[in-house]
Formats: sequence, C-alpha cells, structure tokens
Amino acid sequence: MWSRDPVNNMSIIPCEKDSRLQRQIEEFAEVLKTQAHTLGDHGLSESEFYSSGLFRGAIERIRGQFSATMREKREFVQHILNYMEDEKFISNWESAGEANRSNADEFIIWSICMNTGADPRHSVWSGIHTPLSAEITSNRKRVDGIIIWDMVCGTIGRPCPKLKADPSRVATVGPYWLPPPCLYLLPSTIPSPRSNPNPQAQQLSDVRIMQAFNDCFRCKLEEINYVSFDVAHRGADTVRTTRIVRDGAVQKESRPTAIKRA
Repeated sequence: MWSRDPVNNMSIIPCEKDSRLQRQIEEFAEVLKTQAHTLGDHGLSESEFYSSGLFRGAIERIRGQFSATMREKREFVQHILNYMEDEKFISNWESAGEANRSNADEFIIWSICMNTGADPRHSVWSGIHTPLSAEITSNRKRVDGIIIWDMVCGTIGRPCPKLKADPSRVATVGPYWLPPPCLYLLPSTIPSPRSNPNPQAQQLSDVRIMQAFNDCFRCKLEEINYVSFDVAHRGADTVRTTRIVRDGAVQKESRPTAIKRA
C-alpha cells in the first residue's frame, strides 16, 4: 500500500508503515502459533509439541539467524559503492575496518533495516533523537550525515512514494531496483550549551560523500533533510531539541529532552 500523501508531506521520511502488511504479519503470526504443531514430522502430539520447547526454540533460532548475519548488508553496500565507482561518482573505495574510523574526513551513518514490519517513521525519528543526538552531544562524536536506504526500499514490502510519483527514478544496481536514498545532513560542529547552543545542519555541498550519493542516484534538493540540535542547561540537566527540516518546512521537532548519562 503506497502512501497517498505527496513526497513532501510533513513526515521525517516519505515512506510509512504499511498497515495492510502489518495486519497480514499479525494474522500469519497467529496462524503460526496455533498451527505450528501440524508442520514437520516431529511425531509429537499438539500438547507435547507446545510443552517441549520445540516451537519457541525454532523461533529463537530463526531470529538469531536473521539478526546475526551481516553478509546481505555488506553485499548491498558493496554493490552500491561499486556502482558509484563505475559511474565515476567516487574514484575508489575500500573497507578500512572499524579501527580506522577515526581517520575519516567525513563520517556518515548508513541505516539498513530489512524488517518490512517496522515503522520507518518511528524508527528514523527515535534513532536520530534518542541515541544519536545524545551520543553527539555527550560524547562529542561528529556525524556529518545519515543515509536511510536498503535492499527492501521500493519493494512490495516497502513501497516508495518517490517511485510512485516517477517510476523512471529507479536505479538498477546489481540485483536491486532502488529508489533514490533518503539523505540527512547534520551539523559540522558539536553542540554545546555555552559555546555552540544551536549548530545548524551542513549544506549538501559541504559533505562530499553525501553529494556523491545525491548526484549518482538523482535525489532532489527538496527531498534532502536537515537535522539540527538546540542544547541548553536546565537545572542539573543538559537538554536537547532535535529538529528535522525538509524543503524549508519543519517536519518534526522534539521538546527539550534531558540527556541521560550512563
């Protein structure tokens, strides 16, 4: 089910949770819970099956297999970067490993969520406002941008309003047919209540890798998201306000929220 709202509706990301798919997931989960004993050749009665732990153990094993593997995510990223190199939007790339992250001139987060049952609007907002803004402010870790994009984007499980509005914007990258990514630009400086209380988001041209994604996959300027933080002292707490602006309009803004220290 596609959103009927235009791409520039008041939301932090154009796609939304598919209520029909969510309902199907819930219905299938209920069938699976009540009919699982009829599957396979375990030789157990219905009561024996559910009391044996076989069903719960199988579910936990499947969950572990889905969450543990990084291979699909790495392959997706490799296909994208190889495509960008072939099309001359980047000169080359190589995996430097976690140990070399501090040597980067630009630091971005690439969010890959393969769970089609998740609510993308809730996930993006909670990810930016709750852990990320606190990490940037408290631990002084600079993040230049965020890319929200994965192999599920544009599929039947997560239809993209960008492609609904203009199917010609699809990009064929290896085995994937993809819509343009969702790009979020963050401030270049660390928020500080005294010395830097409201740093503004960078412009697209300020972050070269984000510019490369924008140009390679034909994003539009009115689709670029700008994330800013206001920080202040309130009593003993440091509070931050997170704001996301797209196409000149505030898409979502938090109340001043205290940063919880570990």
